[in-house]
Amino acid sequence: MAQHGIARATARQALSVLINEGLAVPKRGSGVYVRLFRPIRRHGAGRLSRERWGGGQAIWDSDTGDRRYTVDEIEIDRETADDVVARVLGGSDVWVRRRRYSVDGRSVQLSVSHFPAHLVEDTAVTRRDTGPGGVYARLAELGHAPAHFTEEIRARMPHPHETVQLDLPAGTPVIVIARTAYTSAGVPVEVNEMILDAASYVLQYDFDA
Repeated sequence: MAQHGIARATARQALSVLINEGLAVPKRGSGVYVRLFRPIRRHGAGRLSRERWGGGQAIWDSDTGDRRYTVDEIEIDRETADDVVARVLGGSDVWVRRRRYSVDGRSVQLSVSHFPAHLVEDTAVTRRDTGPGGVYARLAELGHAPAHFTEEIRARMPHPHETVQLDLPAGTPVIVIARTAYTSAGVPVEVNEMILDAASYVLQYDFDA
């Protein structure tokens, strides 16, 4: 107010614009701070290449490079899938892996993967640590290697529990990515819904004309 010679209401409106644009973050009882988090560049195709997970690398290494990431929440259960997932996988009996990912100490993504129970029962896919290359490498060992992926992307405002889990500032939207993995025979082996903090990501897609 003093530096720019403006009214308090004008200053508050200006801060609201910066917060809504994701450039500033309000902290209750403390103030408004510049957002210093460097966005994650998510390379749509390169991160899912067979060379990566087949060689024992984690998909997240493609997104984060040398930045520190953690899976700080994980739940694994056998469940009955909802109608949408059951229709894609051809059955409602599924194993579900729920995770929350954090980068540089900031929660950035929630992920829920569904697998047909008869394919992954009593395998590493149902364990906390799935081993080098993750679930896709384990599916390949079972004879169900993913050969094709489809992703649908949309944006929306977060549900209350997503706001809490991702610690989202007011007005921050999320990006929802629904991915299905298919074998070379066209059999779906995973349905994964990812909820991304929109202010923490840049989505990159490379393709020829």
